[in-house]
Amino acid sequence: MSTKFSKLFETRWSDFDANHHMRHTVYNDCAAQLRLDLLVQNGFDMKTLSKIGLGPVLLREETRFLKEVNIGENLTVDVEIIGLTKNGDRWNMLHHVYKNNDTLAAIIIVEGTWIDTKLRKITTPPKELNDKFLDEYRSDSFEWIERKSK
Repeated sequence: MSTKFSKLFETRWSDFDANHHMRHTVYNDCAAQLRLDLLVQNGFDMKTLSKIGLGPVLLREETRFLKEVNIGENLTVDVEIIGLTKNGDRWNMLHHVYKNNDTLAAIIIVEGTWIDTKLRKITTPPKELNDKFLDEYRSDSFEWIERKSK
């Protein structure tokens, strides 16, 4: 059974547009912050990532908006790993965005990789990070990502 990492985000006046509903980029900003919080929670804060020369990079981000979020409604965002290559250099994550804790407002799927920040090339993460993703945050619908040969 998967463990979803989640966090409550309180909305701010600046999160809303002239139509009085949440700007589309706020959903993705909350998801990005949650992914960083997940790394920090597991011992990989920005200082540690910088020290080991590793950084996360998004390759694709898809957001499906389901319900309008209005001023005064807060967000709860979760994340789980839905795909990973065997060596961990590519990953797919699924976010659910709920308004007021119970109404699904959006679904975000991201595909990413790890970059060696010195060489500026795709790299594999430390084994303990890859193991943590697999052991604790793997979705019930997890699938291995198969790399196509060139």
